[in-house]
Amino acid sequence: MDIDISSVDEALSTTRAVRRRLDLERPVDQQIILDCIDIAEQAPSGGNQGSRRWIVVRDQRLKDRLAEIYMESAGEWMISAHDKLEGTGHPQEKVMASAAHLAKHLAEVPAIVIPTIIGVHDGSGRPGLFDSVIQSVWSFCVAMRARGLGTAWTTAILSREDDLAELLGIPDGMTQIVMLPVGWMKGTDVKPAPRLPAREITYFDGFAKTWESGPSDPPCLADGPGVVVEVDVKASPSTVWPFVTDISFGADYSAEFVGARWAEGQDGPALGAEFIGSNTHEVIGEWDVSCFVDRYEVERSFGWATSDIDNPGARWRFELQQIAGATRLRYRLILGPGPSGINQAIDRSPEKEPRIIDFRLREHRTNMQNVVDAIKVAAEAAQPSKKAGTVKAPLS
Repeated sequence: MDIDISSVDEALSTTRAVRRRLDLERPVDQQIILDCIDIAEQAPSGGNQGSRRWIVVRDQRLKDRLAEIYMESAGEWMISAHDKLEGTGHPQEKVMASAAHLAKHLAEVPAIVIPTIIGVHDGSGRPGLFDSVIQSVWSFCVAMRARGLGTAWTTAILSREDDLAELLGIPDGMTQIVMLPVGWMKGTDVKPAPRLPAREITYFDGFAKTWESGPSDPPCLADGPGVVVEVDVKASPSTVWPFVTDISFGADYSAEFVGARWAEGQDGPALGAEFIGSNTHEVIGEWDVSCFVDRYEVERSFGWATSDIDNPGARWRFELQQIAGATRLRYRLILGPGPSGINQAIDRSPEKEPRIIDFRLREHRTNMQNVVDAIKVAAEAAQPSKKAGTVKAPLS
């Protein structure tokens, strides 16, 4: 059977948490829910155990009580957080508006689906529990999306699992997985969410190692080898940013980095600005390299290319992402495509190119990790006390 790949990809890449766009007035036929559960039950299951059990709540009395429990567990906090953020432009403003809307209107959604599974998760790694239900519930959400309905993956209510068990008659020995409000969507035009490209978050044959292409067999410098380190900093992007753009900050924390100075006539970071990096290596020796700022988006990204901005020997990137109560700091390196010191070693022993690349990336990774760890310590120490209106990402 031929499968329409584009339709499958569209459903997978546009299945979002739908809250404000749920149609609270249009009924959802029970058979649609059952059809989607049939699809979900085809998901892989550890040990081929059919242990999932689905609860569909349509009775208004039960929905009213579920809404009360949800409001008590997280809804009141979500509404309060939304009220504080409304009109501020905070990165979490839209998310909190959506969460608050669901908390206020949960009792009005046409149906609420609660998947459960036989067994209590104990971390033993046995098949049949979370490893056999999450993919099934996701299949349910995608099947709903393909039919024009929306769902929202909500878990905050599980902090009151005893109340849920009593309300719905769930026996001991069952694990509640999630609560899914279900309804027709008001408009089905949904765009894929912004995400990091696969090439930046996929590591081949070891953690943190990336490739711009290929890699070839055997890997080579032309493949664009790179390495990534990350750390979550308990500080705002505005606090982290000055450390990221301080080109001399890493000198005390990197085994190679001696220092850096802005080129004559330039006094700070800006797109196109040039600085001179001073480096040392126990094998290569000491050298200076011209660096050109080619990424500069305030509080989001700062990066530079070495030697030649059009044909760099390496590209370095700091990237900041605001997450719940913190800033995720990524530090990336991509070697090539232009010549650099590593070419000399490869030219002397071309048969060792994969090993030379791997060794150099491991050296860089260690130094880069030291730098981001130092930024974390410095930024967290510099972070001002929490201001009014600061919120963590909501429990779903």
